[in-house]
Amino acid sequence: MENRIDIKFKELKDNGKKALVTFVTAGDPCFDLCEKFIIEMEKEGADLIELGVPFSDPSADGPVIQEANIRAMSNGADIYTIFDFVEKIRDKISVPLVFLIYYNVVFQYGADKFFAKCARVGIDGVIIPDLPYEEGGEIAEYTEKYGVYHINLLSPTSKEDRIKNIAENSKGFLYCISSLGVTGEKDEFSTDFESFFRTIRKYTDMPCCLGFGISGGKQVRMLKDYCDGVIVGSSIVKAASKGNGDEEKIKSLADKMRDLKSGF
Repeated sequence: MENRIDIKFKELKDNGKKALVTFVTAGDPCFDLCEKFIIEMEKEGADLIELGVPFSDPSADGPVIQEANIRAMSNGADIYTIFDFVEKIRDKISVPLVFLIYYNVVFQYGADKFFAKCARVGIDGVIIPDLPYEEGGEIAEYTEKYGVYHINLLSPTSKEDRIKNIAENSKGFLYCISSLGVTGEKDEFSTDFESFFRTIRKYTDMPCCLGFGISGGKQVRMLKDYCDGVIVGSSIVKAASKGNGDEEKIKSLADKMRDLKSGF
């Protein structure tokens, strides 16, 4: 069966469009509202959705997502309840779903069992920020066996030979990091994106999505021509936390989605 990620990026390319990839921490602030957030994101134009699996030491994440992790875990979110959640909502949405997960969670669950479960409930790929490409062999057997893509990250500080190795041996899309540091909204970027993507394009025509720090339509407009899609996390999580009740939070999220879409 063809992976939903490949189908989505082919559809976008055929229509001359770029991807909007959005993020939400699974179970934040509770599973019922998180489900509404996901449905709203697809309704407002998300092309792929990342589900963060809460973790006690999320080394790649800034304060906004760290706080979301705490909220989710305090309400019972863990890999077991999250798998149940995905199985429940998978038929309600059509976009690809990708886990952002730390390797210790995969290891503790058992890699073979974990990727088998991903395939069964409808997870199309995984992003593991603390598993470097060079150590990806630890899960390669299982990602191949179950058809769940391991989405690799590329940093603008990577040397060309490393970019070449990752670009030539990845599936789904490349997660291109906009700048060093943790996730979170940024006012400006110092990366030479033209040089970064020119190097990547020497070795692959795989979709490249740019993430870390993108927070609004203005930034999307500035960055979209370099890549095939943009990834927005902290800004989405922050918007979804605003408001006194569910409806206000959903409206705030929808407003942020429209702002982001305005940049395309």
